[in-house]
Amino acid sequence: MAAGGKKRRLMGEINVVPYIDVMLVLLVIFMITAPMLSQGVKVDLPQADSTPIPQDDREPLVVTVDASGDYYLSLGEVTRKPLQTDALLKQMTTVLEQQPGLPVYVKGDRNVGYGKVVELLALIRELVPSVGLMTESPEG
Repeated sequence: MAAGGKKRRLMGEINVVPYIDVMLVLLVIFMITAPMLSQGVKVDLPQADSTPIPQDDREPLVVTVDASGDYYLSLGEVTRKPLQTDALLKQMTTVLEQQPGLPVYVKGDRNVGYGKVVELLALIRELVPSVGLMTESPEG
């Protein structure tokens, strides 16, 4: 009987070691993937004194030129891969047809050539009458 009673007691206990192992594996997975979830293009914006743009209910369409001169298009937090000029204009046209009057901003890296940003502004001006330039407030 003693042996049988001992068996019943062992069967009634829950072995939590496998659960702890699973939780640790999940923790490692989340720690590795969380930094990868932040989307966007790293751009070092030029600093200038400017007034903040009034907040609108709609997310603006942001065209980014990174330090290497690649173009990116983002609406809200969604940023896609680098785009060629024709693909950029095509996607912008599609978005602006669906949402007329959507604010458009250019986010140019301070290290990209001036001509690249002016070229982009000229292309965008063909689609929309008003384009804003994004800057950072000066440190101080």
